[in-house]
Amino acid sequence: MLQTAERPLDRRLPKHRGLYYGGAWHTSAGREIVVTSPATGESLGTAVEATVEDVDRAVTAARQAFLLWRDTPAQERAKAIRKAAAILREHADELAYLDALDGGNPLTAMLYDVEISADYMDYFAGLVTEIKGSTIPIGVGTLNYTLREPLGVVARIGAFNHPLLFVAGKCGAPLAAGNALIIKPADQTPLSALRIAELWDGVFPPGVFSVVTGGRDAGAALVAHPRVAKIGFIGSVNAGRAVMNGASATLKALTLELGGKNALIACADAAPAEVADGVVRGMNFRYVTGQSCNSTSRVYLHIDIHDATLSEIVKRVRDIKVGLPTERDTEMSCLSSQAQFDKTMSYIKLGVEGGARLAYGGKRPADPKLARGFFVEPTVFADVTDDMRIAREEIFGPVVSVLRWTDENDLLTRVNALDVGLTCSIWTHDLDRAHRLASKVEAGYIWINGASTHHVGVPFGGYKQSGLGREESIEELLACTQIKNVNVTLR
Repeated sequence: MLQTAERPLDRRLPKHRGLYYGGAWHTSAGREIVVTSPATGESLGTAVEATVEDVDRAVTAARQAFLLWRDTPAQERAKAIRKAAAILREHADELAYLDALDGGNPLTAMLYDVEISADYMDYFAGLVTEIKGSTIPIGVGTLNYTLREPLGVVARIGAFNHPLLFVAGKCGAPLAAGNALIIKPADQTPLSALRIAELWDGVFPPGVFSVVTGGRDAGAALVAHPRVAKIGFIGSVNAGRAVMNGASATLKALTLELGGKNALIACADAAPAEVADGVVRGMNFRYVTGQSCNSTSRVYLHIDIHDATLSEIVKRVRDIKVGLPTERDTEMSCLSSQAQFDKTMSYIKLGVEGGARLAYGGKRPADPKLARGFFVEPTVFADVTDDMRIAREEIFGPVVSVLRWTDENDLLTRVNALDVGLTCSIWTHDLDRAHRLASKVEAGYIWINGASTHHVGVPFGGYKQSGLGREESIEELLACTQIKNVNVTLR
């Protein structure tokens, strides 16, 4: 745990490190999880691994709360959600600092995560009256109508790359629909979830919002629990398969946002400088150090603009300021863990050994201030071919692969060859070509002359093994409900 003598850092950390359910904090017999800063190695205290018994108690409390929350008038639910969003905004600096400290992402980027999380909450609060049924004309003497009802207890299992966003940004839809919600943050990054539970205590009726910390075992217990009606999961494809397999015994509803090896396509008429800006933005170097499932890490440059664009990419990457995540002028920081660092460095080695040309980066930064953290320079590989592992497998780090193309049909075959399809960025000033490519790329979220940005109310999700369902939109809200049909015979 933290030292007894209080340091300035201590005042920013959550005081409670147990489990929050039933409107109260609880201890656990589970093992302690040591939490450290990935940028400095500094101790941030501990969290707790919830046991199967803890999960059962949390689900039981949530189920009891659901029976009351579902009957709470829709506008009262909306008021509570808006109040929770206002608390996020009020504590934005503190919460963003926790995610920077705990996850290693730049502070300024984490401020954006707080802002958009609150926006998502307000958006879903405004949609509570859209959870509508319909009437169906059957015939004289019959009234047939449908109702949309909440599912029950929904569990969300978050990932380490956006700790707060995957708590607050993903709670609006299930709560607005009348479900009780249990959040399990990633075991590497539990601090902002614990702090949110402290800040929101009393906003929702006891048991409506819960935080259960832990790793794979705690997540598996939620997935297997018979009283959990739905799982929302964000993570790798392999982990998503495990969730689906675990949920199959009880036929739970699922929303899965999984991995991607996303393409950025630059056509011959695109401006090299604009494409280079899009490559850097699309890789999320400055957002989450490339640790994003929607990063466009496969860059296909038309041969006519390849050399000029590659030069512009390297210029921009070289100018990215790498630094400690808690410093406001830092643009890119560190990876979230030793495991992510080792994985990224192993892929950089594979790229070099496989014949790709290291155009920039590929090693630790030279700044001695960063020596204790999991820092990797933003890395650009050129002369990459589609058969190389760095072009086929999700690295989840600050590594982008640049490939050449000439023929459009061949390009589409190459882009669509993988089993994942989350996002794609297309750069061209030819309107026909832009829409033609967008219609033929097998991915769920497309940018034309843009990259990386999400918009409140726009459905986000993947094709193929990049996941199931859509989020950030009314589709997410409706997926937190089930339809009941009522057939009335009139006498």
